[in-house]
Amino acid sequence: MITKSMYKIIQQSKRQGYSKSAISDLLSLDPRTVSKYYSMDEETYRTYRLAHQYREKVFDDYESSILEVYRANENRPLNMTAVYDYLEERYGPLPGNEQTLRNYIRYLIATDQLQLNHQARIYTPVPDLPFGRQLQVDFGQWRCSSGLLLYIFGAVLSASRYKYVMFQDRPFQTRTVIEHLLDCFDYIGGVPRELVIDQDHLLVVSENAGDIIYTQEFKSFIDEQSLTMYVCRKADPESKGKVENLIKYVKQNFLSVRDFQTLEDATTGLREWLDRRANGKISQATRQIPAEVWKQERTHLRSLRHSIFRKDSLIEREDRTANANACISVEACLYQLPSRYRNTVVEIYLTAHQVFVFDRVTGQEIVEYDLSPIPGKTICKRAFKRSSSHTTTELKKKVLTLFPGELWQQFLKHNFSKLSRYVRDQCLEARRYFQPQKIDDDILDQALSYCIEHETFSMANLNDTYHYFERESARATVHETARAEVAWNPGRHDNHAPLAITKRSIDEYKALIQQKEYGVK
Repeated sequence: MITKSMYKIIQQSKRQGYSKSAISDLLSLDPRTVSKYYSMDEETYRTYRLAHQYREKVFDDYESSILEVYRANENRPLNMTAVYDYLEERYGPLPGNEQTLRNYIRYLIATDQLQLNHQARIYTPVPDLPFGRQLQVDFGQWRCSSGLLLYIFGAVLSASRYKYVMFQDRPFQTRTVIEHLLDCFDYIGGVPRELVIDQDHLLVVSENAGDIIYTQEFKSFIDEQSLTMYVCRKADPESKGKVENLIKYVKQNFLSVRDFQTLEDATTGLREWLDRRANGKISQATRQIPAEVWKQERTHLRSLRHSIFRKDSLIEREDRTANANACISVEACLYQLPSRYRNTVVEIYLTAHQVFVFDRVTGQEIVEYDLSPIPGKTICKRAFKRSSSHTTTELKKKVLTLFPGELWQQFLKHNFSKLSRYVRDQCLEARRYFQPQKIDDDILDQALSYCIEHETFSMANLNDTYHYFERESARATVHETARAEVAWNPGRHDNHAPLAITKRSIDEYKALIQQKEYGVK
């Protein structure tokens, strides 16, 4: 059956004297169709139209579901593709296409089974840009019939119209916006050259007459990813019309015909909807399928860099083995870890300028370093070179109580004063060198007096001086022992042992004298 306007054209042409074949050629209609309506007067056409208007339609079985969707949305005009997508999701393959459903809804309206509350919808066209140039970002809110309030993050590539959407059930913060952007870059397969945002307080502190001041976290993010920013002026929706249309599209196509109780319910079918509907159907703006055009655009996107905002993620971490000195190698440099990580495997996360090291078992962060631009260097934090179990104040108190003498207190006073930058190291050396149970108090006093007199106040010098006097004291003790032995044994000369002497009988000497005097043999 032809439309009422077509019937009027046929009748008007008839009154102007056109033949049936001429009208058929003029309107590109089948000659039999023209012949049928050529001879039909208005009353006959009206009766015929009413008789055929209410014949069985392929979407009659879905009438209650369609009316239910409109009632749930207060009979507001709905995007026809949204209703079709809802029915397709609920019932599977449908008996007709979207145009058939559009005609059926017009039929419901014409027969007063559906009465719409019309509201104006305004879409502002935005100029197209080259592939990989621009990503527009915006936010929105939607309250479901259940009362659940969803916060919407939306992004769209300006050239291909490839879309990304995510929900959350709490207000946005700067960190969550950055996390959504990183997930978006993963989804679209790279990073565009320019990001379009409005003057949201989460991202922008002040417009500052064109010199934009960003929030601290967001400034770190755009520097890290080398993003060029385009911040829209207030009351200037035309600059990001594509993403504003996306937010409206999400509300009218996906959310308007569905009700969700929880965030998990809302996000369950969202990715499928993006693939099936938002990116899988022909865009009215480009007359192309975004998913097909995106295959060309993603080759113009930059690779996503590792981000410090993802350092806690396990996905991008690498294993590294610390050597016997508890050092790991990163880009031709060595980075020191605490000694307990010798010969163990740790995890690292690399960004463009930093390396973060994590314990492989607990997942806790061990240390972070700025990457050295000079190959071959060994980078170490001072805390890993010394004990950090005690504060400097505690160490000073313990060292002061090692020995009670006045000389010790006086020496420490000069030590702490002269070597103020190294008090902690001096205290650790004092505890290592001077253990009370192994120290001779008299020798220590000699060493202290000598160091104070000669103004040598380091613990290393005191230690050397102490050992010098200790050796001298031992040497003096040996001499005293030797002298005592000589005094006690008269047969001993100097330091030599007494010689063995053979003793003869006195009678032998008497016999020799007599022989000499009297010539007696």
